[in-house]
Amino acid sequence: MHLQIGEVAARTELSIKTIRHYDDVGLVTPSARSAGGFRLYTDDDVERLLTIRRMKPLGFTLDEMRELLDALDTLAEPGADATQRAHAQAHLAACHTRAEQACGELTRQLAYAHELTERLARYC
Repeated sequence: MHLQIGEVAARTELSIKTIRHYDDVGLVTPSARSAGGFRLYTDDDVERLLTIRRMKPLGFTLDEMRELLDALDTLAEPGADATQRAHAQAHLAACHTRAEQACGELTRQLAYAHELTERLARYC
């Protein structure tokens, strides 16, 4: 099943402009085009966009997103050799560590925001 870009935007909560930008920079490529030239996406494409969306608030750059996606692609590729797989797994482990650290920082910042809203609520 193929989805048009508007449907993908709704599923991923990304704007159409952002999805097109990710296509332009090579992070996600539509799996097909309609007869009229419209981008068509599969569920795998949507999952790739969701991965990108999850990385963004953690501070990953576009290049870092590309590297992580490439590592995931390598692990999904049946023909990848042991060296390629080991390199991809090591890269994903490093990304996992970084994501955990970023989540910890976001959790701390969110706690500060909750403290402020509780304090302000006393005046309402």
